Amino acid sequence: MKCSVCPRGCSVDRAGNKGFCGVGESFRIARAAPHFWEEPPISGEKGSGAVFFSGCNLRCVYCQNGVISSECFGKDVSDTQLMKIFDSLINQGVHNLNLVTPSHYALKLAKVLKEYNSPVPVVYNTSSYEKVETLKMLEGLVDIYLPDIKYYDSAPALKYSSAPDYFEVASEAVLEMFRQTGQLETDKNGIAKSGIIIRHMVLPGNVSQAEKVFGWVRDNLGADTYISVMRQYTPFGKAKEIKPIDRPLSSREYSIVKSRIGELGFENVFYQQKASSSENFIPAFNLEGVDL
Repeated sequence: MKCSVCPRGCSVDRAGNKGFCGVGESFRIARAAPHFWEEPPISGEKGSGAVFFSGCNLRCVYCQNGVISSECFGKDVSDTQLMKIFDSLINQGVHNLNLVTPSHYALKLAKVLKEYNSPVPVVYNTSSYEKVETLKMLEGLVDIYLPDIKYYDSAPALKYSSAPDYFEVASEAVLEMFRQTGQLETDKNGIAKSGIIIRHMVLPGNVSQAEKVFGWVRDNLGADTYISVMRQYTPFGKAKEIKPIDRPLSSREYSIVKSRIGELGFENVFYQQKASSSENFIPAFNLEGVDL
């Protein structure tokens, strides 16, 4: 069957070929382990059960996970094996199952999640480059959406991710995610049970994108929406040769964004320290938790 799961619409038969995302029909996973570097309601004290899927439907020149997103390092696993991986993570006491970059597997995931019936919340951790029709297949199966709205304007979206229609697609996708789950709800310990957290990683020289993105969030989802203003940008790969993203984010740039967030009236905001811009926070993609 020709693949139409994501906005790329590459129409490749992934049963025998690889799509734009770089992978075939089977789930391909690079790591499955407790992860402690997400937002506090996601990681908590016990960690988030992060399953890192290989491949990606974007081409971000600065991707810190390039070894799995573009090089597609990982191991193919069956539906049954994936459910065993879920079991293993839950047995380790994680707060949730965190599906990282799952867009190109969404329809297969819907099938697995229907059968699995997870006892802990399911987190869908995405770039937001999603088709609304595909997301509707996940309704009732995903408890928490963790979308990253990367850009507002088409020029940087084309330059950095080869997706000039990014915001047009992502904004509609986020509205659908919000329709499904609403605002974030937590338990008595502050751990997320359901809802949405909007992420945006501030890029050097692109402060205006952050201002426009969060302005849109305020106007369309409300100032009570939980947002995460990410400072972790570190130049990787091709980004080291592309100005202005060939350098880390400056303290002044991040301060400008924080001031704008205050002006917009957001009530629930997660900020990152300067130290978050480090390769030390990139997980080791070594098949941990995959070979069960």
